[in-house]
Amino acid sequence: MVDRDLDVIVVGAGVAGLVAADRLAAAGKTVRVLEARDRVGGRTHSVEVPGHPGAVIDEGGQWVGPGQDLLYRELARFGLRTHPQPTHGAALVLFRGQARRYTGEVPNLDPVTLLDVGQTQRRFDRLSRTVNLAEPWRTPDAETLDGQTFESWLRRTCWTERGRDFFRTACEAVFATTTANISLLHALFYAASGGGLATLITTRGGAQQDRVVGGMGQLAQRLAAHLGPDVVRLGEPVRAIDQDETGVRVRTDRGTHRAARAVIAVPPTLAGRIAYTPALPARRDQLTQRLPHGGVIKCHAVYAEPFWRADGLSAEAASDSGEVKVLFDATPPDGTPGILLAFVEGPQSLRLGELPAGQRRDVVLRSIARYVGPRALQPVAYLERDWNAEEYTRGCYGAHLPPGAWTQVGAALREPVGRLHFAGTETAVRWCGYIDGAISSGERVAHEVLSADGAGPDV
Repeated sequence: MVDRDLDVIVVGAGVAGLVAADRLAAAGKTVRVLEARDRVGGRTHSVEVPGHPGAVIDEGGQWVGPGQDLLYRELARFGLRTHPQPTHGAALVLFRGQARRYTGEVPNLDPVTLLDVGQTQRRFDRLSRTVNLAEPWRTPDAETLDGQTFESWLRRTCWTERGRDFFRTACEAVFATTTANISLLHALFYAASGGGLATLITTRGGAQQDRVVGGMGQLAQRLAAHLGPDVVRLGEPVRAIDQDETGVRVRTDRGTHRAARAVIAVPPTLAGRIAYTPALPARRDQLTQRLPHGGVIKCHAVYAEPFWRADGLSAEAASDSGEVKVLFDATPPDGTPGILLAFVEGPQSLRLGELPAGQRRDVVLRSIARYVGPRALQPVAYLERDWNAEEYTRGCYGAHLPPGAWTQVGAALREPVGRLHFAGTETAVRWCGYIDGAISSGERVAHEVLSADGAGPDV
């Protein structure tokens, strides 16, 4: 099958691709979205809890918070409501084997560690405010910042090992990788794009403030439905894209599609695995080789009730050790069933991903029990999503840039290549790595396509 009457083919039915298609269709363009999976949503995915009709968990991206105005607007457009992330009760910090409860936003660490964390964060924040978000490679002292890892900077800046451990844990929670794997410039850019490091690791008033009633996965479903029948084609992984001066030809396992332009809205690593004719420019190809993903297994343990609340705990917890370093309460708004959300991130996700499923479940539950007690060992249901093993994702939450990448090849991140245009949360200037960033990238690339076709900038 060869179609010759399309204006734009969008590769990927995640939020970025669907928003791009939505805005282009609204501007009168004929659009087709090709998705490899048997579902829409990309790195968002909501599922019903077995045995609990109406209870939904998000196995992918789920939160929305202050400053994510595009996401709030899009949710409101489709009548999707939010509810606060449960925070009633005391949070828990488990550092160096010592568990401490606390309320508010400041973890209950010893005074010396808190002092160290405070002075380090102030220095980090000062540097992050110097970052050129649109062109990070043009940031003052960009090569110096990009020539070191976040870890090497922490070793020079933090006074204490406990202080370093705090930021190492925060790094895994935000980037799903270690401080040794990302450049300082990328850490600064990413934090600045989301309103500061404190915002990224905070619940109330931060990036984890609200959840969507019924699951974030509904957003992609509503976008796809709004595009109309037969616009989104599922089960069509794109294998090759050819372009010339007249248009593009996109080849999938089911056939060939032709259009004037194409939008590539899949994770950068997967975009790099598509065969392009002619070959992509060297800088663009080098970029996709240097954009690895973090690693995440997202685990949900389901209980008859949220038993931790009777113990005065919010179930929000963090640790500097163990397989589960970050824990949240994922209980539905009506209070039943009780659900704990455990993140296995970075190196731990790769190691646990190699274990048999039953053994991995036991390891995760034992790690959860460190925070909320032995009742955690007996869930009525257990669900997990290993995003590292997902064929059409290969890691989460997003891609990160190692030392040297921003300054050497970063300028290729958003640049079109002929009739090919690139979207995705990794290309966002604001809220890079978040769903809000995916929306802004879809809007940006729609403007880009319309401007290239002489249709004007308004979408």
